[in-house]
Amino acid sequence: MRWAAALLVFLYHVWHAGYFGGQDHELVNRAFAPGLVGVSFFFVLSGFVLAWSARPGDRAPAFWRRRVARIYPVHLVTAAVTLLLAFTVLPGLRPRDGYGEVVANLLLVSAWRTEWWQAVNPVSWSLVCEAFFYAAFPALLAVIRRLGAGALHVVAALSAVTVMSVPGAESAWHLGMAFNFPPARLPEFVLGMALARLVALGRWHGPGPGASLAVTVAGYLLVPELRGAYASATVLGFALLIAAGAVADVRGTPSLWRGRRLVRLGEWSFAFYMVHVLVLSAAGLWFGRTPHVEGFASVGAGALLLTVSLVLSAALYHAVELPGQRLLLRRRRRDAASTTR
Repeated sequence: MRWAAALLVFLYHVWHAGYFGGQDHELVNRAFAPGLVGVSFFFVLSGFVLAWSARPGDRAPAFWRRRVARIYPVHLVTAAVTLLLAFTVLPGLRPRDGYGEVVANLLLVSAWRTEWWQAVNPVSWSLVCEAFFYAAFPALLAVIRRLGAGALHVVAALSAVTVMSVPGAESAWHLGMAFNFPPARLPEFVLGMALARLVALGRWHGPGPGASLAVTVAGYLLVPELRGAYASATVLGFALLIAAGAVADVRGTPSLWRGRRLVRLGEWSFAFYMVHVLVLSAAGLWFGRTPHVEGFASVGAGALLLTVSLVLSAALYHAVELPGQRLLLRRRRRDAASTTR
């Protein structure tokens, strides 16, 4: 499922970068323009997976250490690549506010300031949101675990309603850009946590994968009509789809999401998400800033960009993400073993 969401974001950025010109642009507008909702899917799924896999008796520092080991190596390497490109061939990526913006991004706090929300690697704003979620997770989990099924249903419903209401509140009260503001995205994460507990307790009775996918697709197609209120149309479908997929896994019933190739792509999806905008930016040196490729050439250009992004994401996963994670966690285990001697 992570791979499908990452692919939606990729297609959105290909569309947004202007790789479909003339009539092609109109044909793909409805299909690709809503793709940014893939980030909302990540947030809901993140809450679900972390609540589902939380270890009994796990301490907050151990949890935070694992999360840093999971995301920071790829974040650091892609930030370094971004800065290298920015100060060589892609000046458009240069930080506008100097080194403070870079430091804030490396510390995963840049999106708290509207002017810096796309600091350094533009997609890393979502990592800033995730870092906030991780910081809050131990306290949130302590509350979620104490709730019964009825209260969990209320939390899930209120979280979904809040997600749907944020864009309207932002517009009515002139709140600024809630899209990238970490607290404004927290309800999506909490929704995932509540769903995970309901499934774990055997108290989730939502529709199956097929019906849930249909609701998701219907919401996705409604996004262009909502003029930027991305998650409002899709959050219900995402919640149903994630829960239905988990129930299918628990019961061992057939699920297209468990295919070997999709699982492998899911493993690469974080690295793919972090590198694909850099590929699109670099490709602008060849295709131009507003490519508007037409006809079959646009399909070929998209396939080329996808292939390059996949190759680089596989390399990042195997050469950076996994080794970096092992290194950071192994060092801590060695320290712990030395302390106990």
